[in-house]
Amino acid sequence: MIESKWQGIWESEKIYSPDLDKPFDSAQGLRPFYNLMMFPYLSAEGMHVGNMYAFTGADVYGRFKRMQGFSVFEPIGLDGFGIHSENYAIKVGKHPVKQAKISEKNYYKQLRSIGNGFDWTRTVETYKPEYYKWTQWLFIQLFKAGLAYRKKAPVNFCPSCKTVLSDEQVIDSLCERCNSTVEKRDLEQWFFKITQYADRLLSNLSQIDWAEKVKIAQREWIGRSEGARIEFKIQNSKFKIEVFTTRADTLYGATFLVLSSEHPVVDLILKGEFEAVGSPPTKLKSYVEEAKKKTERERGMGREKTGVFSGLYAVNPVNQEKIPVWIADYAIMGYGTGALFGDAHDERDVAFAKKYGIPLKPTLKTENSEKDKRIQGLEECFTGEGILFDSGEFSGLTSKEARKKIAQWLSRNASGGPKTTYHLRDWLISRQRYWGPPIPLVFCENCAQEIKNQKSKVKNEEEFNRGEIDNPGWIAIDEKELPVELPFIKDYKPLGIHSAGSGQAVQAPLASHPEFYKTKCPKCAGPAKRETDVSDTFLDSAWYFLRYVSTDMKTTAFDAERVKKWLPVNMYIGGAEHSVLHLLYSRFITMALHDLGFISFEEPFTKFRAHGLIVKDGAKMSKSKGNVVIPDAYIKKFGADSLRTYLMFMGPFSQGGDFRDSGIEGMSRFLRRVWTLTQKSISNSKFLISNECKRMMHKTIKKVTEDIEGLSYNTAIAALMEWYNFLSDEKEVSREEIRTLLLLLAPFAPHVSEELFQLLNGKKEFSSIHNSFWPTYDDKFLVKDELAIIVQVNGKLRGNLVVDRKTSKNRSKIEELARRDSKAQGHIEGKNIIKIIQVEGKVINFVTNV
Repeated sequence: MIESKWQGIWESEKIYSPDLDKPFDSAQGLRPFYNLMMFPYLSAEGMHVGNMYAFTGADVYGRFKRMQGFSVFEPIGLDGFGIHSENYAIKVGKHPVKQAKISEKNYYKQLRSIGNGFDWTRTVETYKPEYYKWTQWLFIQLFKAGLAYRKKAPVNFCPSCKTVLSDEQVIDSLCERCNSTVEKRDLEQWFFKITQYADRLLSNLSQIDWAEKVKIAQREWIGRSEGARIEFKIQNSKFKIEVFTTRADTLYGATFLVLSSEHPVVDLILKGEFEAVGSPPTKLKSYVEEAKKKTERERGMGREKTGVFSGLYAVNPVNQEKIPVWIADYAIMGYGTGALFGDAHDERDVAFAKKYGIPLKPTLKTENSEKDKRIQGLEECFTGEGILFDSGEFSGLTSKEARKKIAQWLSRNASGGPKTTYHLRDWLISRQRYWGPPIPLVFCENCAQEIKNQKSKVKNEEEFNRGEIDNPGWIAIDEKELPVELPFIKDYKPLGIHSAGSGQAVQAPLASHPEFYKTKCPKCAGPAKRETDVSDTFLDSAWYFLRYVSTDMKTTAFDAERVKKWLPVNMYIGGAEHSVLHLLYSRFITMALHDLGFISFEEPFTKFRAHGLIVKDGAKMSKSKGNVVIPDAYIKKFGADSLRTYLMFMGPFSQGGDFRDSGIEGMSRFLRRVWTLTQKSISNSKFLISNECKRMMHKTIKKVTEDIEGLSYNTAIAALMEWYNFLSDEKEVSREEIRTLLLLLAPFAPHVSEELFQLLNGKKEFSSIHNSFWPTYDDKFLVKDELAIIVQVNGKLRGNLVVDRKTSKNRSKIEELARRDSKAQGHIEGKNIIKIIQVEGKVINFVTNV
């Protein structure tokens, strides 16, 4: 096959392997262009056509840029660590280490077969020690800078995957990998301080050229809210309940407080800390236990809200009114502070209050008297912006004015104040699984005591880094000792929850292997225990784009000079489903590395575009339906170019398309016709092509150029088909036209176009079509040389003239031709022409007296 032939030649000639150290040559005009696609993770036997769709779309753009004169770097690798890969290995009954080798071979075979312009000299595989050595190095840098910490916190636990998950890996309370209902557990875990970067992650979105739907998803996930912090004193107690609200304008109408079942005050109630409650009643205890079992999804659904009176009362700071404290399932600990005040201007609060007989007090009115009657009569719940009444000194203010002034009042009176909160939570980075990079830390009891002893802070900071001081006893591995290699163990399957002292813990498989975890402390050489959790697979992919440029270097994660030359990534293409996972994490890691002085830029991807999804015969692809399209058979039957070009023709790249066998058959016929036309035209001697042929050629160049730049591949291919049809109707087709057709087709069908391009060139020294310059269009040829002029008599169509552009400007000549027009003559002969109206190049109208 010509495909294997040209793939071999391209690789031997290093067509797609740029010299990353070569200085920028302004004379040659070769500018570095980093074209990247999301690398695949090893979670199946191989890749399906949806993967090929994404890779082909990205490759088309890279080939286009190469032909425009850029030095394009287009690397590829495999994301092989993590739950997806490990669960697949468990499913097929193979050890993850062995399965990774099998998958790697098949994935790379498939990636080669599609004919992308990958630099095969710079692959990365995240599960190999030479890669994850630097993932561990990255963890240590964040730890040393105080950006990594360990704490006990309510975390997401997937009972099926038997590990904790980050907030971003939970979608509607379901595990994003296996769709199991996620549980909340209080566990000791490692976190990265991504919240420290919330404002920059938000503000920088305006500086990057990304798909708008991805920007929107990140803005919503970061979830910046400006509001007020309010402290409600618990009556006859030293404790306070802090509430965050964006509606401080309704504070005077607060008639009750609501706590999440996980709120710290609820724990104090259950322990009998409040005299007012005493020993908590059985009803309260049982309600809290049942509420904790509900997922956030269940609590957030539109079902009827439930609750129980806590026995406590709190004091509203603005009017000193005593209000009851309730525990309810619609207050969620992960949002705000896990506490909220209830008033007459929130639909959930109103429904809850009416159910339990809690008084309500409207404090907002509108300028509509009839509406205001319904609001004050509690016939209508008004949730909009209004005018305050019964709100003390703030009565008469608009909601907007009142929010600001009430927040300032709270601050002056030591009862809260203005506050900005975020939906974003710190990145839970540890996983209790086997298949991942071991976290490069050890726990040393000696060092823990050393840090906790009453020594000067200065001495501590001299002996220990920020992470070691913040997490007493946890010591970073000496970077010279990296990698901490993942040992081959037979009992690698996840263990899940087990009892640990007074609480619970999730035990990682490595915790059962003392030969792994028993070690010496890098600081004091005393006995120490390695961390047995591994890091989240999203850490592996949060920096891989930096490693590609330095895969040949063993002493650094990434070379500063190469990074300066080639990064940030110019074009990144992948799935929008990674908006708040991989893409957000990559931005955070890049910002952190920038702040630590390792790189000079804050954003990893200058431009990001999301591709669409592929369906089969109108239905979503799934194994259960038996309609998953595996590309191998189609490549074998039709060739990679037919598959590539068809995938790009199915529909807009950003939307995806419907894969149908009849469609790829049609694309195969099109490429065969191009082949035949080229073969027929190779021997044609040079001849002048007509103006109409030039116009069609330049029109097609313009259309295809603009469409590829905009990733509108389907309409670019349609333009090529239209031009082919035009050429096939011509008696002769010039070599210039054929050469241009092949150049425009090259990004889509690289093998066929290369073969035909070489046949067209004859026995000249090999020069790849993919290193040829992209054709340019001339505006003067885009204007059609002939014009159709309408001939009218008394405003009615009576004939048509076709003239060249020069003649169209000659008014007397146009009149002469119109008078001689056979169809118009019968309508003007013998009639008195009163006047003649001409619109140059468009119409001539004879006005007669009849």
